[in-house]
Amino acid sequence: MQTKLLLAAESSSLGDTLFVLIAFILLALLVKHYAWEPITNMMEKRNQKITGDLDYADQERHDAEALKQQREAALKDSKVEAVQIVTDAKKSGENQRQSIVDQAHSEAQEIQSRAQANAQQAKEDAMKSVQNDVAQLSVDIATKIIGRELSVSDQANLIDSYIKELNASHETK
Repeated sequence: MQTKLLLAAESSSLGDTLFVLIAFILLALLVKHYAWEPITNMMEKRNQKITGDLDYADQERHDAEALKQQREAALKDSKVEAVQIVTDAKKSGENQRQSIVDQAHSEAQEIQSRAQANAQQAKEDAMKSVQNDVAQLSVDIATKIIGRELSVSDQANLIDSYIKELNASHETK
């Protein structure tokens, strides 16, 4: 009986093995079809998303670096521009100051020239007035001394000689 049991056990074992093998193959096909492919697709999509995110982050970091360099260049340019503006303002102020000083000198010279001209005119007016007064006084004196009226040419000669004496005495002072 033992042999029968052994044979039955062997045949039962072979049947069980065959059943387990068929069940495993069916289960593997079902897992492949319903689980393995969706999981593989999901993992592939996740891998692509992570790769895309890393590429996007790298691109953003590169863009941020470029923007940083642009801002630094703009800051440097603005500093140079500010220095240029200050330099131009200083030059403009200096030019304006020089223009004002030159204008003041010009006006002072003009005032001085007008004052000299006015003084010269006043001197000439005074000399003419003195000449007229001296001429009249000379005529009056000459009339009293001589006792008669002088002729026009005598008066002119007397006046001219007196003016020459006045000019000579005035120039020596």
